Amino acid sequence: MKTIKILAAVAIVAFVSAFTIPGGGYKVGDVATDFKLKNVDGKMVSLSDYKSAKGFIVVFTCNHCPFAKAYEDRLVALDKKYSKQGYPVIAINPNNPEKQKEDSYDLMKVRAREKGFTFPYLFDDGQKIYPQYGATKTPHVYILQKTAKGNEVKYIGAIDDNHEEPSAVKEKFVENAVDALLKGQSVKVTETKAIGCSIKA
Repeated sequence: MKTIKILAAVAIVAFVSAFTIPGGGYKVGDVATDFKLKNVDGKMVSLSDYKSAKGFIVVFTCNHCPFAKAYEDRLVALDKKYSKQGYPVIAINPNNPEKQKEDSYDLMKVRAREKGFTFPYLFDDGQKIYPQYGATKTPHVYILQKTAKGNEVKYIGAIDDNHEEPSAVKEKFVENAVDALLKGQSVKVTETKAIGCSIKA
């Protein structure tokens, strides 16, 4: 009986840990500070630039990671669907280009042009922003909602539940969260495990 209880406890811990974000960074309910990062067009971009936005889909992504590449078209689709409703995509490359040459600023410009990015693709120069958020993977998503307190974190984790095949997706975590916020409802699933390549520091 004791062994069964121990196994049950281990299973619960394993399940919970699979859906929590390790380390520091923002938690759901925290207020995210603004940033000022260089876009692929050479301009500096801040969240405060988006006066009419209701919130943001902030995603840490990059050029080289196969997981990040698998989601590029879906990010474009998310931006096209939600930017006009007040939730634009803001993409940030957190990787150190000295550790991963494919993630240099110059190659970011090439990638954004090739894929037809409709959203800012920002370079986290000096890697100062991703640790504040607590991002560990590419891609890693943070949905922010503008509130009286500031840009409040409402969701952290994956874009959906299938990085390999868009047609096989059953749970669209980001879409479900933004749809709920647009309806004035609470987000049902506030955290999932981000699946992707580790951020190169």
